[in-house]
Amino acid sequence: MRDDAPRSWDSRAEAATFYGFTDLPSVAQRGTVVLTHGEGPYVFDTAGKRYFDSNSGLWNMVAGFDHPKLAEAAKAQYDRFPGYHAFFGRMSDQTVMLSERLVEVSPFASGKVFYTNSGSEANDTMVKMLWFLGGAEGQPQRRKIITRWNSYHGVTAVSASMTGKPYNSVFGLPLPGFLHVGSPHYWRFGQEGETEEAFTQRLAHELEATIIKEGPDTIAGFFAEPVIGAGGVIPPSKGYFQAIQAVLKRYGIPLIADEVICGFGRTGNVWGSQTFDFVPDAIIASKAMTAGYFPMGAVVLGPELAQRLQNASEAIEEFPHGFTASGHPVGCAVSLAAIDLILNGGLLDNVRALTPRFEAGMAELAGHANIGEWRGAGLMGALEAVQDKATKTPFASNLSVSERIANTCTDHGLICRPLGQSIVLCPPFICTESHLDEMFEKLAAALRQVFAEVA
Repeated sequence: MRDDAPRSWDSRAEAATFYGFTDLPSVAQRGTVVLTHGEGPYVFDTAGKRYFDSNSGLWNMVAGFDHPKLAEAAKAQYDRFPGYHAFFGRMSDQTVMLSERLVEVSPFASGKVFYTNSGSEANDTMVKMLWFLGGAEGQPQRRKIITRWNSYHGVTAVSASMTGKPYNSVFGLPLPGFLHVGSPHYWRFGQEGETEEAFTQRLAHELEATIIKEGPDTIAGFFAEPVIGAGGVIPPSKGYFQAIQAVLKRYGIPLIADEVICGFGRTGNVWGSQTFDFVPDAIIASKAMTAGYFPMGAVVLGPELAQRLQNASEAIEEFPHGFTASGHPVGCAVSLAAIDLILNGGLLDNVRALTPRFEAGMAELAGHANIGEWRGAGLMGALEAVQDKATKTPFASNLSVSERIANTCTDHGLICRPLGQSIVLCPPFICTESHLDEMFEKLAAALRQVFAEVA
């Protein structure tokens, strides 16, 4: 029962906060969970209740909620140099060091880094870079951006236009010139009798047909998440990136890897593009880049795009774009510590060690009559709820099945995320096998309870 006392944390939150990406009927019925602190992979609310956060905050708190190395890096930098920008030929030493480190761990032999405060801003920035190049190189008509249906690239007007989700229609988006092609979700969109390889080729043909229809010289770039994250953890079908990259190269269209979720270890490699064996022309990074301890994003440009943008900027003496907190020294110090922790402090090794146990737990839950499939890569996965497993028929939307499962999990001290008809799990990299066991046990209990009610 929710507490409606005049000064309860719940009522204070509702009175003064405008919610984003929140199921308002659930809030009206259940109230707001107000959190006070975290320990390892757990967070605690104002009543002292403990929750295992199997979403790593929002994909980003990969080192848990109280890692001393990251807090110490922030504190030390606040004491030394608490803030600055990266404009007018001035930036902090931490910014320089992080740029070097990001290029070093990237799949590129050389490159340049541009800083933002989020993944949304980084995607928005990359689009402006591509538009800038089109005008500077005598092709001002090269402005169209291609992404995939059900992809997620952010919430600015530009990045929301890239996001292939129907909810953006309430804002009158997408803007003109933002195109969406098919999602590489073979289980859902493969045709009867179609092999996975044939499905991949069909998507490559669709992409090429779209390019030809729109005019190859009007396309500025193609953006893709290695694993579609907020669309429900959708790995690509077999050979997908090799097939579409061949098409893009044929028409001179850059491939931008949106690694906001996949980057820095989530799929078991530093980059999701490494997991799926392709080298993009640029990378969009955020989230695990600072392990969630500071809001930060980056565009990591490969050598060709970096040189072209350098030439275009020199022609007009500057690149007229940036943010006040771009390359913030505290964020850069935290990011350097986070990257070191992931690559040299055992976190990436732990992702690889836990992946078989994670996959086994997901496969076991997928044996339920109302789970159509499980899918994932590394320590990210989703369970797709269905009314009928044989026909892949989803539950009626008014049943809000995934929301009910997530709410039931919350009651049991487990935070997980509903996305469409799916439940998404992306636990912190610091987890142990016992943490995963706890997660799967609580989720299994919630599935049994909810499916008994609705199936």
